[in-house]
Amino acid sequence: MEITEVLGYIGALLIGVVLGLIGGGGSILTVPIFVYLLHLNPVTATAYSLFVVGVSALVGAFQNMKRGLVDFKTAIVFSIPAFIAVYATRKYIVPAIPEELFYVGDYLVTKDVGIMVFFAIIMLLAAGSMIRSNGKDLGESTPVIYNYPLIIFEGLGVGLLTGVVGAGGGFLIIPALVLLAKLPMKKAVATSLLIIATKSLIGFIGDIENLDIDWIFLISFSALSIIGIFIGTGINKFINGKKLKKGFGWFVLLMALYIIMKEFTK
Repeated sequence: MEITEVLGYIGALLIGVVLGLIGGGGSILTVPIFVYLLHLNPVTATAYSLFVVGVSALVGAFQNMKRGLVDFKTAIVFSIPAFIAVYATRKYIVPAIPEELFYVGDYLVTKDVGIMVFFAIIMLLAAGSMIRSNGKDLGESTPVIYNYPLIIFEGLGVGLLTGVVGAGGGFLIIPALVLLAKLPMKKAVATSLLIIATKSLIGFIGDIENLDIDWIFLISFSALSIIGIFIGTGINKFINGKKLKKGFGWFVLLMALYIIMKEFTK
């Protein structure tokens, strides 16, 4: 086993630890780990990422269900347009993207490069969201109010985004739940995990017919991520979550810049 493979499996554990520590963000690491450490092509990497993200988020969602933090009505309203969009994206849109996209001067931007650069842009947005996070919350007694058109539009957008890059999109879902459904922050985080799990796993179903899935590898990688979630959950009480989230945001920012540089200097 090569050193990069060892680092890749360590990365699987790290994904779970981050999810357990700050309730999100760890999934943004899955595609770079699959592509740069485990040498998968970006289309396969984004598909595998959907499975890992979905399973990991489902574990977190079950934990939150036991604590009564999941708002099921909100999850259903948001999830339906999201999983329709993510399934359609993985089943039809991603396979239809041409292998050669366009030239920048003499440089040919291929499908793989395009996916990774787009993913890096999403990482930059996620990093900005984590770095700027100020921890403002709504009171637990605030009534849930639904802005259905905006929730449906946001669900479609997040589903499309998730389908292309294979990340959970929690940095988009959580603000939407707080602003559009008026959920308190704790309920928004908990509910977002159920939404992420549902749309990611349904999106992965769209890949099963298009790709040869290495189930043994995928399940073992996911198992390490789940172990990491329990480790992160166990130690998060000893660490300042806000500072950790901002620190991880800066790390994601550097990772995004690294991906852009690497893709354009091949």
